[in-house]
Amino acid sequence: MKVVNRTGIVALMIAAIFSMAALAQKPELRSKVSSAKAEDAQPTATPDTDVAADGSQDSPEAEAILPYYNNYLKEYRLGPADVISVEVFGQCPDYCKTGITVPPNAKISYPLVRDGIMVAGKTVEQVADDITKKLDEYIIDPKVTVTLDKAVSTRYSVMGKVVTPGVKSMDRKISVYEAILDAGGVAKGGDKKKAYIVSYNTGGGLTKREISIADMESGKSQMVFLNPGDQVFVPSKGFSVDTFFDVLGKVSVVRFLFGSPF
Repeated sequence: MKVVNRTGIVALMIAAIFSMAALAQKPELRSKVSSAKAEDAQPTATPDTDVAADGSQDSPEAEAILPYYNNYLKEYRLGPADVISVEVFGQCPDYCKTGITVPPNAKISYPLVRDGIMVAGKTVEQVADDITKKLDEYIIDPKVTVTLDKAVSTRYSVMGKVVTPGVKSMDRKISVYEAILDAGGVAKGGDKKKAYIVSYNTGGGLTKREISIADMESGKSQMVFLNPGDQVFVPSKGFSVDTFFDVLGKVSVVRFLFGSPF
């Protein structure tokens, strides 16, 4: 019986040792399983793609023209009928106003400012600075933001292969030829025989009209005058009107500036 008991005890001890070894291995096994799952969960690498804020992919053509639209909007000078909003951080609704239409005298009313704020000829940043100075007497370190909700002033643009492309205000009736001259003329490599006027139609789509700058210069064709919101495009090798169309159709700043309803 003693032999049997010793044998049983030895067997129990061996079983206990194996059990302890198995328990010691379990965390390691769990760690390996967790590690494997983590590796499986790693995202698949994808090529980096630069995408503009409005969803359009960057391209050399877009980079060649979009800064002119963006800079114009940033430097836009306010005038009658433009619509702006004012927000003061942490002070809404008392000092926040939305949908302010600039009146004919270009002076907007604002809380605590008895004489109003003159906004004519100023950028939204300059108006924000003016309001900040006025509120500084009543609010500690006011954080003022002024945004342009709607730009009403009449504009046109000249893009493509011209000396100084850009967006300009239309303060008079202007022909395509004058617009291109104001942009410094057709640059080297530009196509004088086949330029385009690009416009938004009433449905919000883009339309194009082919014109010849060379024929206008020589008197072979009549002068063509621009309508508000028209965009003149002078193509060149590698930068076609179709590419210009594609860029304009994707960027929200152009729709904002030139009157598309979308």
